[in-house]
Amino acid sequence: MKIKSQRDFWSGLMFVVVGVAFAWGSAVNYSFGSSARPGPAYFPFGLGILLALLGAIVLFKALTIESEGGQPVGAFAWKPLLIVVGSIVLFGFALPRLGMIVTLPLLITCVSLASDEFRWRDALLSSVALTAGSWVIFVWGLNLVIPVWPTFLGG
Repeated sequence: MKIKSQRDFWSGLMFVVVGVAFAWGSAVNYSFGSSARPGPAYFPFGLGILLALLGAIVLFKALTIESEGGQPVGAFAWKPLLIVVGSIVLFGFALPRLGMIVTLPLLITCVSLASDEFRWRDALLSSVALTAGSWVIFVWGLNLVIPVWPTFLGG
């Protein structure tokens, strides 16, 4: 069998592997529950299966539908990848210490730096809108216990 689109093949394979890993990890490590009373494994298991099915569809397309030049995989964009992964690590480290009001704008600004089209105005507007929206949804709406203010301010 010939791969007709390298991009679709590798992305489909990645989706299948990640989806199966999530489904398996949630089923092994958490209680599944039932349809009437779903446990903590229920939702991630379903998402993992959906992701694996999406990957299988993309893999099928990569093996059956002819594409121009085979759509080769280009070079990895290491700089944006490292900036995004580093920003997520920074978020996990900073949230308990700096609170949501400081950490979300920091995350959004750092992640925005990964783009070739970075503009301070856009990053600041996104930071304000996403931080306000996150506060409304998670703190006010869902009443989740998330540190809002930095710990040194007594938050």
